[in-house]
Amino acid sequence: MLSVSKLSIDYGSTRVVSDLNLSLEQSEILMLVGPTGCGKSTILQALAGLIPISEGEVNLGKWRATPKNHVPPEKRHVGMVFQDFALFPHLTVQQNICFRLKDTAIADHWIELLGLSAFRDKKPATLSGGQKQRVALARTLAHQPDFVLLDEPLSNLDAALKDTLRWDIRNALKEAGVPAIWVTHDQEEALSVGDRVGILKEGRIQQIDSPEHCFSLPSNRFVARFLGEASFISGNFQQGQASTAIGIAPAQGVDCEQGQVDVLLRPDDVLLAQDEPNHNGTVTWVRFEGGSRLCAVELQCKTVVTSRVSHEVVVRPGDKVHISLSTSHPLAVYKRHKALLK
Repeated sequence: MLSVSKLSIDYGSTRVVSDLNLSLEQSEILMLVGPTGCGKSTILQALAGLIPISEGEVNLGKWRATPKNHVPPEKRHVGMVFQDFALFPHLTVQQNICFRLKDTAIADHWIELLGLSAFRDKKPATLSGGQKQRVALARTLAHQPDFVLLDEPLSNLDAALKDTLRWDIRNALKEAGVPAIWVTHDQEEALSVGDRVGILKEGRIQQIDSPEHCFSLPSNRFVARFLGEASFISGNFQQGQASTAIGIAPAQGVDCEQGQVDVLLRPDDVLLAQDEPNHNGTVTWVRFEGGSRLCAVELQCKTVVTSRVSHEVVVRPGDKVHISLSTSHPLAVYKRHKALLK
């Protein structure tokens, strides 16, 4: 098991990662997300031994790294997968995967599993981006690492390819039974692929939990907004229910037990009706998403909420609509802010 305790990292006099604590079980995939510059890639570099740590420790059982006991990268038995593939251009696919590998039978297993058999004798320059990333992953797993670090492995690929390859990578990691930390800036990727998700802000972990828990019960407003469309509406929280201007719904307190609160609403929690005579909101903007439309509605209380409707529903800015709550799961509620976030 990989264990990280009270890890802090400095660049000169600037602390870029503070008091990081996490652990990974065998075959577990942890997705790390956060804004640009929050420390995601720095954490990977520290875990790989590429940069020193200032405080805390990284413990794999076989070795323990601290500020006074640096364990070099070659002693950590870590596999790394980069966004730029890092393949040797003069070597074939087979040679790249088998580089410094004594048992080529292991390489054959990953070549077959990742669909690379027909490209064994090809050079990287002749491969597509997705094929190159499969080669990089096969090379990493063929060396049987104790854990794998993936630094935005899909960021250089087109959207259609990302959707397929993310599952190929996940399935290969699960087949290998190796723990992995996967850094991404794609919230959808993080929520769909990870066993757990860790959200970073300014070098500090805001929440580590299951994707479902992070999305439906964020630890704070930053996490709520970072993981998807989020709006807040004033309400009163009593006995497991929140009463708002657009209805009553089951609720769960994040940092409060009762009283005046702000209720987190996702677009799917909000029902938009066009044929109700007693409208209570005005559409301010509409975004076409293919299979759906995302609509922003300003309520009579001046709060703006978002609602997702079918693409077959034609909604235009300026339309008068009726908005209500439509959820059976508990909504997350937070202490009331003096100025409610729009």
